[in-house]
Amino acid sequence: MLHDRETPRALRPSEQVERLRTTYEGAWGPEVLQVMVDEFPGEVALVSSFGAEAAVLLHMAAEVDRDLPVLLVDTLMLFQETLDYQKTLSAHLGLRNVQHIRPNPVDLARADPAGTLHQRDTDSCCDIRKVLPLERALEPYSVLISGRKRYQAATRAKLEVFEADGERLKVNPLAGWSASDLRTYMDVNELPRHPLVAQGYPSIGCAPCTTRVAPGEDPRAGRWRGTDKVECGIHFGADGRILRAS
Repeated sequence: MLHDRETPRALRPSEQVERLRTTYEGAWGPEVLQVMVDEFPGEVALVSSFGAEAAVLLHMAAEVDRDLPVLLVDTLMLFQETLDYQKTLSAHLGLRNVQHIRPNPVDLARADPAGTLHQRDTDSCCDIRKVLPLERALEPYSVLISGRKRYQAATRAKLEVFEADGERLKVNPLAGWSASDLRTYMDVNELPRHPLVAQGYPSIGCAPCTTRVAPGEDPRAGRWRGTDKVECGIHFGADGRILRAS
C-alpha cells in the first residue's frame, strides 16, 4: 500500500511537498486521500463548495473516512439549490462531519449591513464572507484537501497535486482530471448531480455573482461575469498568486 512507506514526522506537512510529489506522483485520487488521512491523522480537512463537480471528491472522501471534516463555506448568499444539494449528497454518501462555515456577524454588520457589498466591491465581499471565515475554521488543520482541477481556468493550469500554502499543505487529488473523467466517475458511481448544472451552471458560487454559461464559454465564465475577477480569494490573491497564510 502507498501509505505504508515511512514518513518523517519531524517535518511539518508543508515541509514535505517534494517528498510527497516524488513518492505519490501519479497516485489515484482515493489513494492520495488515504495517504493524507494515514500520514496526518487529525490534521486533515476537506473544503467543498458542494458545487457542480463536488460529488466526485466527496465520494472518494466518504470511501476513506466518513468522519473526515468537510467544510462548506456558507456565505449566506448561496443558492438554495446548493444548500438542498448539500443535504441530499451528504445523506447519500453518509458524510458525518459536514460543517457550515459562516461569516462573522460583526464583520457583516460593519462592512455589509445591507448585503449589497458584492455590488460595489466583490473582493471585499469574498474576503468577509469566504476568506476570513475559512481562515478561522482551518486553524486546527495543517492539511487542506481541495477539489480544484487544472482544466477549470487559466489560473489553475499549472496546479500541482501537492502545494505548500504558507504553514499548511494543500492537496488537490483531482488536479489532473478532465471534465470527461469527472462525468464518467459520477455516472459509474451513480452520484446525484447538483440541480443547477442542468440549468446551465457548470460552475456554481454565490447566487448574486453566478450566471448561466452559454455553450462554448469557459466553465467559469458565469462567475463574476463582466469583471476581471476569476478567483474568490480562498486560493488566489488579487494579483493571481497563490495566497500564503499569515
